Amino acid sequence: MAEEDGVTAEFWDAQAATFDDEPDHGLRDERVREAWAAVLLPLVPRANAAVVDLGCGTGSLAVLLAQAGHDVSALDFSARMVEAAAAKASKAGVRVDLVTGDAAHPPYEEASFDVVLARHVLWALPDPAAAVGRWTRLLRPGGVLVLVEGRWSTGSGLTAAETRDLVLRVRDEAVVTPLDGEALWGRPIEDERYLVVSRR
Repeated sequence: MAEEDGVTAEFWDAQAATFDDEPDHGLRDERVREAWAAVLLPLVPRANAAVVDLGCGTGSLAVLLAQAGHDVSALDFSARMVEAAAAKASKAGVRVDLVTGDAAHPPYEEASFDVVLARHVLWALPDPAAAVGRWTRLLRPGGVLVLVEGRWSTGSGLTAAETRDLVLRVRDEAVVTPLDGEALWGRPIEDERYLVVSRR
């Protein structure tokens, strides 16, 4: 398996046990969970949509979408993250089709999904432009690309302008919405966090 921007699968495996301690990762706080539901669920274009969550971590968003009635597939670089996501889906009583793999090269057929979702993944990939191109090819006609990204106080990440430009290389639309509400993160934030949505 390839490395993501020099970070190995073993690194992410080691993070799996404590990954959900971050409020926006675990969605254990109902207020945080409801905030993410309010952001993401209206973006899904139809009932029972086919959704893929690339770089799903411990599967919190994948489970959220499955609980809303969608047909969810999810992938992560870390086998431990995938194991945690499987346990979370089982506990929630929903089905999520989980695989271990590289989000930069997702193992899905083109035109397979109504929604491609990636949260805090693009910035970590060695060639984000190529990844966005592959991701958009996974979409069916009328499908929606949903990217949650940020430029963090550490200096890591992508600015909203950078991510928007990456999407506009391959799509006609890239709508940026700031995600600065405390409810989404479980605490006040001072860095740049945002949503980019492309419907065409």
